[in-house]
Amino acid sequence: MKKVLIVLITCITLIATSFAQDSTDVKTGWNIGLLPVVSYNSDLGFQYGGLTNIYYYGDGKVYPKYYHSIYAEISRYTKGSGIFRLFYDSEYLIPGVRLTADLLYMPEQAVDFFGFNGYNAVYNSNWAEPNSPDYVSRMFYKQERNIMRFKIDFRGRLFHDNLSWALGYTFLNFDISTVDINKLNEGKTEEDTLPDASLLYDKYVNWGLIGENEKNGGWHHALKTGLVYDSRDNEACPMSGIWTEAVLFNSIGEDFNFGKLAITHRQYFTIIENDLSFAYRLGYQGIVWGEAPFYMYPYMVYSYMPSSTIDGLGGAKSVRGLIRNRVVSKSVAFANLEFRCKFWRFKFINQNWYMAFSPFTDIGRSISLVDIDKSNIPEGINRDNYFSDDEDFHFTYGAGLHVAMNENFVIAADIGIPFKAADGQMSIYIGMNWLF
Repeated sequence: MKKVLIVLITCITLIATSFAQDSTDVKTGWNIGLLPVVSYNSDLGFQYGGLTNIYYYGDGKVYPKYYHSIYAEISRYTKGSGIFRLFYDSEYLIPGVRLTADLLYMPEQAVDFFGFNGYNAVYNSNWAEPNSPDYVSRMFYKQERNIMRFKIDFRGRLFHDNLSWALGYTFLNFDISTVDINKLNEGKTEEDTLPDASLLYDKYVNWGLIGENEKNGGWHHALKTGLVYDSRDNEACPMSGIWTEAVLFNSIGEDFNFGKLAITHRQYFTIIENDLSFAYRLGYQGIVWGEAPFYMYPYMVYSYMPSSTIDGLGGAKSVRGLIRNRVVSKSVAFANLEFRCKFWRFKFINQNWYMAFSPFTDIGRSISLVDIDKSNIPEGINRDNYFSDDEDFHFTYGAGLHVAMNENFVIAADIGIPFKAADGQMSIYIGMNWLF
């Protein structure tokens, strides 16, 4: 498979300014972190844009917590893909209730699609590798997907300081189609032109594995309810405590009504005070009632999620090193284990900083499988090229480097490597925040 070529990743370059009026370790007033985004993808074009996270610490009495956080991101590829997002978080706007609101528009011209049920869906990388004699298209395991999402979540304490109720509303609109090859071929040389080939998504539609009432997406209204137990000593990068939640995501759509249960347990252990900790996360996400469309199987549900990413399993926010959406099923389970070593603390431009190194290993697999009716597949098709009965655990390993300003504005760079070639190749992720 032809790799994404990143020419410039100026994400590592941080521009930080502050309206705080003191130079002590406790921050007050407004604090702003800025990050430019510039890269290049041979199919999607140049990416340009930036993001900012604005924190208001007020009188500093709650530091390293904040009174208000506003996150904004605008980035776009020249051929149409991009992220347009505005996110707000505060425990103080409504007394006694934590409020988070998120507005996202994310057009993606080439999002990963490998079929269903992990290893049961055969991944043949040669079909997407131009130098292979078996080459079909670089876009063979891709589809086009545009997402509009608005969600607002509330969380308030119950009878115990660490126990909370969670309530939220989400609106989702998915616009899905095959990849627009003509659009991606604009301006390409003959050597780089994408062939007009039938992609895996097209085959699944033609074979009836993706239904007519779901192939183009649809809209959903969802009510989220849950319980959360949170005893972390710090939210941005805890050194001790537990964060456990059970959330039920009830969705009503045009043609599909369903419920997804998400249970996530996170725990943190201090090894060396302030400097070294061990953290792990265990998760389950599964359809527990009704029928969901294929594009909602990988939708990940949490009580609180600061990232724009919604896909799993695979990718930067679930199983690092596993190609995104490699494991898509009715229910999945996953685990992340990592050490976090804060090896350098310093002051720069009147801000408090640390750098951290984090080796990790991640695991995931399907639990309950999507039913595959192969009766409409033409006789001449070799089904062994597309389907198997080999689902098993997907293991990855890697390490990350984090740079944090004032504990909360965290730049993350992770390298993940799968143990098996059927899960892809080494992946590099640059983004915001610790994974959990």
